[in-house]
Amino acid sequence: WIDHPGTQALCAALEGAGFQALFVGGCVRNALLNEPVADIDIATDAIPETVSDIAQKAGFKVVPTGIDHGTVTVVAEPHEVTTFRRDVETDGRRAVVAFSTRIEEDAERRDFTMNALYADRRGRVIDPLHGLPDLQARRVRFVGDAETRIREDYLRILRFFRFHAAYGDP
Repeated sequence: WIDHPGTQALCAALEGAGFQALFVGGCVRNALLNEPVADIDIATDAIPETVSDIAQKAGFKVVPTGIDHGTVTVVAEPHEVTTFRRDVETDGRRAVVAFSTRIEEDAERRDFTMNALYADRRGRVIDPLHGLPDLQARRVRFVGDAETRIREDYLRILRFFRFHAAYGDP
């Protein structure tokens, strides 16, 4: 998946325009565990409109799937490309976000440390929250305070049990 020509072309287009293009979450986690990769998510410091412009100029079809949350789908595989963001407000299910240029802020809003792993298009892992040791130990650990993470989005407790069953140390 990382060597797919469309994937590499999309990342190169974003980087060529001066922005970051980093794989994030499940694709990085699963690749490191030698598990199948289903979804390819890319995080960037480019805002959605800029991502759309760059992708369209590079010949890709763009679908505005979640502009308010910083996400556009770029049909290269397809890929969801989401702007780095931070939570401004949460209500237990939905978040109001602000776009960011900092990978650390993006990582801090994620659910588990094993989902806050990033990789560049060459496969170099970027681990702003030190989640790699958790992944290697098969430890499902919330980012920051677990109770706070769950209050932000109550479905995270269900994800915890699902992730523990799939990725946790038996």
